[in-house]
Amino acid sequence: MNKTIYIADDEQNIRDLIYSFLISDGFLVSTFENGDALLDAFLENPSDMVILDIMMPGTDGLTLCSKIRQKSNVPIIIVSARDSEIDKITGITLGSDDYLTKPFSPMELVARVKAIFRRIGINNTNNEQSILCLGNMEININTRETSIDKKLVELTPTEFALMTYLFKNKDKAVSREELLKNVWQFDFEVDTRATDDVIKRLRKKLVSSTVKISTVWGFGFKLEVNNDENN
Repeated sequence: MNKTIYIADDEQNIRDLIYSFLISDGFLVSTFENGDALLDAFLENPSDMVILDIMMPGTDGLTLCSKIRQKSNVPIIIVSARDSEIDKITGITLGSDDYLTKPFSPMELVARVKAIFRRIGINNTNNEQSILCLGNMEININTRETSIDKKLVELTPTEFALMTYLFKNKDKAVSREELLKNVWQFDFEVDTRATDDVIKRLRKKLVSSTVKISTVWGFGFKLEVNNDENN
């Protein structure tokens, strides 16, 4: 089944440009001139992905990102003319899976859309373990569920993919560049600090887990299991 994508941007030329490129790649696309219209449509009939501009009439894209994230773990890409580090960090912190600055190449946007859907579609093969366990934490690749002490933990698609990759490589340190290549699946240069922002979100969600994400300074991250009940 083709993936559905909702786009909210108050510039019609931008909406039309994104629409044409995504449609040509086989996606089902609906466009909205403001975030409130997109939110209404999403609550009635959720899409498989949301692409948001920040500055729009009515509810701005960052607020909309936060509202959607409270209801769903649908992948969200923010596309904005605001290119400051604080805007990018805020977007990631609020739960977006990617942040693309205008002007941008439509082909790059399509590549990022496909990369997100690829990591969502991690499929287990006959030779791949479908349930990964470490400490008091469990990841079910088939159902895409994560649990701590048998209690479900809600993760965004990016968080789930990153955590799964760390689990599969639990015996070694993983570099930021490796995560960008294998989790984000980007073949082009991307700010490696994006990984740090997702790690920060994960650490907050894993506060009750014996599994901890340790920073390997100047390199990347490594999973550790803390079985000390006092910590």
